[in-house]
Amino acid sequence: MRETTTVRRTVRLRPVRPAGWWFDAALLVALVGLTVALATDRLFGIDRAVADWSAAHRPAVAHWTAVVLNYLGQGTPLTLIALGLGVLLAVRLRSVRPVLPPVLAFVFTYLTIGPLKVWTARPAPSASVKEPFLPPERTLPLFQDDLPVRFAQSYPSGHVANAIVWYGVIALLLAPLLRGYGRAMPPRLVTVIRVVPPLVVLCTTTYLGWHWLTDSVAGLLLGLLLDRLLHRVPWDDLPLPGALRAWDRPFTSVT
Repeated sequence: MRETTTVRRTVRLRPVRPAGWWFDAALLVALVGLTVALATDRLFGIDRAVADWSAAHRPAVAHWTAVVLNYLGQGTPLTLIALGLGVLLAVRLRSVRPVLPPVLAFVFTYLTIGPLKVWTARPAPSASVKEPFLPPERTLPLFQDDLPVRFAQSYPSGHVANAIVWYGVIALLLAPLLRGYGRAMPPRLVTVIRVVPPLVVLCTTTYLGWHWLTDSVAGLLLGLLLDRLLHRVPWDDLPLPGALRAWDRPFTSVT
């Protein structure tokens, strides 16, 4: 009798830059350190100075321009765009794998950003000039659990973290999608997609007084950490259940 063997793909993590887990550890340590500093009433002076300067230099034109640009970090539209690109690529390639990045990105953001906001319970700078109209000094501390949840969800900035994660996923999916139309995605365009929107969102969300500067920095640290975890996933080699193997084709580039 002839013995049959099953060939399995070797599952290896994809490379990221900077390489190694030391950078991930540094991001996590920085996020924890920033949270501890704020929990012990430090860095409030920097947050207040930035918020006060922004409030004093916010003419109507600049305000509404920042509001429009801040939509670049809206989580729900970005989720739908990424999922749409994944489905489009899945249909073109007859592969379920392009849908996996937006699904896992949603899981990562859902399980981290929201729970951190609720746990840290920090009001936004604007909480002193609109409901719940807190005294300015009370808008700075973390862990204000006596406030309704809707008034204490400023830390970390979900817009900034979402922008980093979702534009990273969008860039990941756009490259093979363009290859399917015979076009290569320039590396500089990848950099622009992944860098410019998060920076714009970080600046606008702080400038508008919707988040403290340290909220935005925390969102940056968290977003970078999640982005690195997502880009390490070997999307083309993950084991799939038997029912999906008919739609099992690679989609990422070899680099």
